[in-house]
Amino acid sequence: MYSTVEIPADKAFHALSDPLRLQIIESLREKEFCVADLCEHLNVSQSKLSFHLRVLKEAAIVRSRPQGRWTYYSLNLPQIVTLEQHLADFRYLTRLTPAPANF
Repeated sequence: MYSTVEIPADKAFHALSDPLRLQIIESLREKEFCVADLCEHLNVSQSKLSFHLRVLKEAAIVRSRPQGRWTYYSLNLPQIVTLEQHLADFRYLTRLTPAPANF
């Protein structure tokens, strides 16, 4: 069973701030991938992909599981739900009227 990990919000949102990492997340919505297949799917080098997967793993957005000589990556959905809740809290805990603009 996978659970959430206490990750600072700035680290998690930083992990989501790169276009390639967003493409990785979109790809992992479809199915889990090993690095070789994900490299081919996204047309990126293994070293570049590994760097971005590490950032996503450190933010607990992606999880990995070994199978034989391969490692498969998938989304850590409980952590994504935690991030969604973090954003939703702003809606309920912040006043709804925007502050006046200071020009």
